Amino acid sequence: MTSEVLVAYGTKNGSTAQIAEAVAEVLNKEGLTARARPAGSVEDLGDCEAVVVGGALYAGRWHKDARRFLRRHRRTLAERPLWLFSSGPLDASAGERDIPPVPAVRRAMTRFDVRGHVTFGGCLEEGAKGRVAGMILRSGKGGDFRDFTAIEQWAAQIAQELAGARKD
Repeated sequence: MTSEVLVAYGTKNGSTAQIAEAVAEVLNKEGLTARARPAGSVEDLGDCEAVVVGGALYAGRWHKDARRFLRRHRRTLAERPLWLFSSGPLDASAGERDIPPVPAVRRAMTRFDVRGHVTFGGCLEEGAKGRVAGMILRSGKGGDFRDFTAIEQWAAQIAQELAGARKD
């Protein structure tokens, strides 16, 4: 039986889902078995050997589905290697400096002995749901600030860490 790496995500408009899918794709290319799934749809972690959880940032808060996922699976997650990512800044700041995790992520990092966290730029484009999203777009502050090269490099580091753990 092959164990998997689960990449669970909380997203509102699909941008974080695309990041999670890119992470899973890199893990698969690196020889692991990985799948990206909406955090709210994951019933149990089964034989997952490791978990990556991503959440979109809205008004300084991590997406509720990502927060609920951590709560719902806290016992199992405490026994697995765990990485977290956030997506959200609608500017170049995520590529220019390390952005500290929001409070919910910071608490999770301590509670679960998280292996790593990174914040990637976000994406907010025409057609996005929500009143606040509409206001941001009307003010001209939308756009796609995701750096898929950085996302792929981060995922490759996770794959290397897991490969090293398998050899031990």
